[in-house]
Amino acid sequence: MSSGALLPWLALTPFAGAALIAGVDNRQRRTAAWLAGAVTLLVFIAMLAAAPAVFGGEVLRWSVDWLPTLGLKFGFRMDGLAWLFTLLITGIGALVVLYAAYYLAAEDPPARFFLFLMLFMGSMLGVVLADNLILLVVFWELTSLSSFLLIGYWQHRTDAREGARMALTVTGAGGLCLLAGVLLIGHIVGSTDLDVVLKSGDLLRAHPMYLPALVLVLLGCFTKSAQFPFHFWLPHAMAAPTPVSAYLHSATMVKAGVFLLARLYPALGGSEPWFWIVSLTGLATLLLGAYLALFQHDLKGLLAYSTISHLGLITLLFGLDEPLAVVAGVFHILNHATFKASLFMAAGIIDHETGTRDMRRLNGLWKSMPWTGALAMVAAGAMAGVPLLNGFLSKEMFFAEAAAKQSTALMQWLLPAGATLAAMFSVAYSLRFIHDVFFNGEPVGLSKTPHEPPRFMRVPVEVLVVLCLVVGLMPALSIGPLLAVGANAALFGGFEGTLPAYTLAIWHGLNLALGMSALALVGGVALYFVLQRRVNLHTLERAPATPKAGGRDLFALALDRGRALARRVTGELQNDSLQRYLLVLVVVSLIAGALPFALGGTQTAVDMPDGPPVSFGFIVAWVIGLATTLATVRFHRQRLLALLLLGAAGLVVSLAFVYFSAPDLALTQLLVEVATIILMMLALHWLPAESPAAPRGQGLRRARDALVALAAGGGVAALVWAVLARPFEPISPYFLATTQSLGGGANTVNVILVDYRGYDTLGEITVLGVAGLIIQALLSGWRPTHLAAVPPRALRAEDRHPLMLALIVRLLLPLAAMVSAYLFLRGHNLPGGGFIAGLVLAIALVMQFVANGQGFVSGRMNTDYQPWIGAGLLVAGATGLGSWFFGAPFLTSSYDYPLWPLVGAVPLASAALFDLGVFLTVVGATMTALVSLGQLSAAGAAGVKP
Repeated sequence: MSSGALLPWLALTPFAGAALIAGVDNRQRRTAAWLAGAVTLLVFIAMLAAAPAVFGGEVLRWSVDWLPTLGLKFGFRMDGLAWLFTLLITGIGALVVLYAAYYLAAEDPPARFFLFLMLFMGSMLGVVLADNLILLVVFWELTSLSSFLLIGYWQHRTDAREGARMALTVTGAGGLCLLAGVLLIGHIVGSTDLDVVLKSGDLLRAHPMYLPALVLVLLGCFTKSAQFPFHFWLPHAMAAPTPVSAYLHSATMVKAGVFLLARLYPALGGSEPWFWIVSLTGLATLLLGAYLALFQHDLKGLLAYSTISHLGLITLLFGLDEPLAVVAGVFHILNHATFKASLFMAAGIIDHETGTRDMRRLNGLWKSMPWTGALAMVAAGAMAGVPLLNGFLSKEMFFAEAAAKQSTALMQWLLPAGATLAAMFSVAYSLRFIHDVFFNGEPVGLSKTPHEPPRFMRVPVEVLVVLCLVVGLMPALSIGPLLAVGANAALFGGFEGTLPAYTLAIWHGLNLALGMSALALVGGVALYFVLQRRVNLHTLERAPATPKAGGRDLFALALDRGRALARRVTGELQNDSLQRYLLVLVVVSLIAGALPFALGGTQTAVDMPDGPPVSFGFIVAWVIGLATTLATVRFHRQRLLALLLLGAAGLVVSLAFVYFSAPDLALTQLLVEVATIILMMLALHWLPAESPAAPRGQGLRRARDALVALAAGGGVAALVWAVLARPFEPISPYFLATTQSLGGGANTVNVILVDYRGYDTLGEITVLGVAGLIIQALLSGWRPTHLAAVPPRALRAEDRHPLMLALIVRLLLPLAAMVSAYLFLRGHNLPGGGFIAGLVLAIALVMQFVANGQGFVSGRMNTDYQPWIGAGLLVAGATGLGSWFFGAPFLTSSYDYPLWPLVGAVPLASAALFDLGVFLTVVGATMTALVSLGQLSAAGAAGVKP
């Protein structure tokens, strides 16, 4: 197996694992954890198997056709940057699975947790391995959805539900911006393939649409990575279980944004807009997150704001737009993942063994939890940038790049000053994490007696802390090759390029970066102890000089205003008035139809082509149709008369189809009119004979309605005229010439319906089936409240079911069934088909109810027609799926002429099976609606609920 063939296994195995875990009972706690761990390790091993090729400079690729007509493939691509993130996702993911197995409480459903975790892991792997930007956006949105499930895992908690909704709203909105940016990039470059995009940096930067595309993509990155001003969602995501927080903050979710900055740097970086937007956003986030972290009382809250700050640091490094800054950014991504995951796990252990995360109560835990304290000290030291730990090395590179950046005088002062100030706050909040929790007095009001966690719950923290030490002491040996391949891919997109010279060493001599580090360490320690003694951080409710209304309050206000506006608009549009709905629909359609004429994009002054000669019969039919239309408007309040007039208008339409030599359409129209009239007459049984008269003083409203009606009619006429008058090449000759050879049938109309446009027909019968089921659902539980609507017996005909009608209809049922079968079988070559045959049989069955009554028919033919709808849709859908087994697209039909003894060649087409599905659905939907109305009428007559 080639290395590229591993990629689909890498990306899709977590989804398979999620499917397996979905079948595990929540009472089997260890089974779910073992499955999740095995899946994660399997992906980790596959990632290691790809390492030789990646470290050898190869870019692994795998793809299959996805949407070939759009030039899209479903594929994956792995270079050094993708391999680095895959290492983080699977390596830290395996540690999180082990940690979670001991963290989850007895009442927490483990199968659900690990199911969501596997979905999230698969989504993140899809983001980093996707080989085109459209597929990347798909997985990007999947991370938002799966993180929503993880953050809201404790669904009984209000803060968890609110945090999940906030995260989904912000990151989902950013995902829509990213999609728009990706489409713009695809428009500029001509492709969304990642290889093409990464090679098209010069083309993108020179294009007028570069800035909108850049801003939209950056909005997606900034919202996902919690950059200012979108940072507010991340602290509220801390309502998730600690294993989720550790995973989201270290290797996934928030790292997706900085991954995309690194991924698209060769294409979008290297410009002034990139420098100013990305660097200033990163600097603001770096400072704000570091400042707010110092004043948090919740352990996870402190770590959440520190994550915001460190993500701002990484963003700032990419924004500096220098090769060495990009190397430093990739380096800090790795270092931050190790120390932040270990710190979150340590915070979870403290919460798990003491019952709280409040640092105002967590004091003096060193006595009872020395091993956890030692591990937390090392990880916090790495976060603070203490020498001999990994965080010190990447911060040194950060200081050097901030001080060396050549820009405006203000930026040359602001960058090193801001970096040093943020580092001071970083030291201060890291020191508070250690001092407040493990020293600083005795614990206050703990609900549990503090003690060390189970052995294997601490193992993930130990592994990560060891990595912090190893990288800090032996950087070139331990992480040098990985940093080189990751940084090379970030700078050059996996293509050939030379990395800038840099050295991974503990000591670089006395230089400005070392001085900035020393100042940050000394200043941070002094800042913390001054604040602790002079101000007493425990007494502060919020950070000084910050407004009471934060991002969460503004977000809630925006949601409330949005909901209020939605309710107002909905109240105006959906006021339970069918007339209002129809008015809005017609007016919007008029505007949409008038726009092309108003903008001058439609040809209007053209010669009308000659049509067929107009006969006397055509004129008579046209006059009858016009008369029935006007009469319907005049007598619309008399419901029965209006219904009959509408039927007459439908009959005229059928005659028009006959005139234009369209027998299939004429037959269909006629049968639809018959079935509709019968069903509506049953419905009229429950309505007054006349509709209520319009109230007085409604002259203006009636004039408005008349004007809208005239405009709609005139608009349709103008549209028809424009279509008929426009020169065009008809497509009918193609169908007439190919239906026999390609579709195996001589009836062009039927072949179009079941073959050429079978997908449209599948949608139409689905709508028809749903309509029948909705009618049944609406009427099945409804009992008429005005049984007086049933006319008194004195007003009804004495013989409700005339014997002659009942006898004839019974005799005609077998004949109608035979005609229906005949029309169905011949439909591929002569007028007929499944729709017409279904209507014939349905009308014959309807007439049984009309002529003999509900009780008579139900006693002899108690059939449930709802399964007919399902069977019809299944047959039609299965016919379409069957073509896949022969390597053909969905709903591709085939035909043959097998020789039968004594009969000869018999035409057989697979489309006949599809037509059978149409037939079953039409009969099922029509009869379901009829039986529902019939049962209602019977119940009303009997005075009982159906």
